[in-house]
Amino acid sequence: MSARRTVARIAALGAAPLALTMLSAVPAGAHGSMTDPVSRVSTCFAEGPENPRSAACKAAVQASGTQAFYDWNEVNIPDAAGRHKEIIPDGKLCSAGRDKYKGLDLPRTDWPASRMSAGTHTFSYQATAPHKGSFELYITKSGYDASEPLKWSDLESKPFAKITDPQLQGGAYTFEGKVPQRSGRHLIFSVWQRSDSPEAFYTCSDVTFGGGKAGGPGGGTPTASSTQAATVPDSGQVSEGFEKSTVENEGRGGGHSGAHGHGAHEEGAGSPESSTSRPAAPAPKTQLADTGAETHTGTIAAAGGSVLLLGGALMLAGLRRRAAGRGRS
Repeated sequence: MSARRTVARIAALGAAPLALTMLSAVPAGAHGSMTDPVSRVSTCFAEGPENPRSAACKAAVQASGTQAFYDWNEVNIPDAAGRHKEIIPDGKLCSAGRDKYKGLDLPRTDWPASRMSAGTHTFSYQATAPHKGSFELYITKSGYDASEPLKWSDLESKPFAKITDPQLQGGAYTFEGKVPQRSGRHLIFSVWQRSDSPEAFYTCSDVTFGGGKAGGPGGGTPTASSTQAATVPDSGQVSEGFEKSTVENEGRGGGHSGAHGHGAHEEGAGSPESSTSRPAAPAPKTQLADTGAETHTGTIAAAGGSVLLLGGALMLAGLRRRAAGRGRS
């Protein structure tokens, strides 16, 4: 084999790890949220964070600022590891205990809702970055009062639907669950616990069943038939929203400070005055928790670079020997 071919093969071997590095570094997107039934954060994003239509979403933006809803797919706790009830306090289930999303916890009887009925239902969870893991869906108990802060004791103790690694179809996880019998307004709470990371994601979806009041005890609430329907964000809104999102689209979860990865004050949580009088200023991009696809990227890159340097040195030495040989002849 000639020196030239040897050098070429070495250079090619050096380029291969770098090519693999580039492929593994392609952004994987952020994470996702429930779209059937539609989650609170999804419907407020779909209505438009700058000018939402429903009174509930207006109040949520007033409390949290607009940025929380551009970051609709990041209601997470990076180190949950199945300890959901331990680390999320009563009254803060819908925000996952994060101040950034506190507007989602507002106790109201007029949150836009999805129609629901007892029996088998196909659920959909839009995944802007797929991850292996399991979904658990909980429903509020009979007698649930939407005008009171949501507590763990308001939910049934066991999930009515649970599935591991459901099928991904058209960018969304779809799976079936048997919905219990209910009447009036209720709430479905979802937990998506990743198996490749301790990170977990949470959603609250308001639903209405026929045959009763839509708001729980107290009377004077609208019936299920007159409740404003929750809105699903379309693909165009999702694509445009990424431009204003502070979630880095690299499959990593919120780099939040404080206990359990979410501090007392977070990006996007603005005061009522600042959140309504002007758009929230874009915060620095937040990194999301590892997907597991980039573990050895740095090592591969370093190895590839070293081999390329070696190949270049051998090529230069070969050229010098050829020049020296021609000078003697």
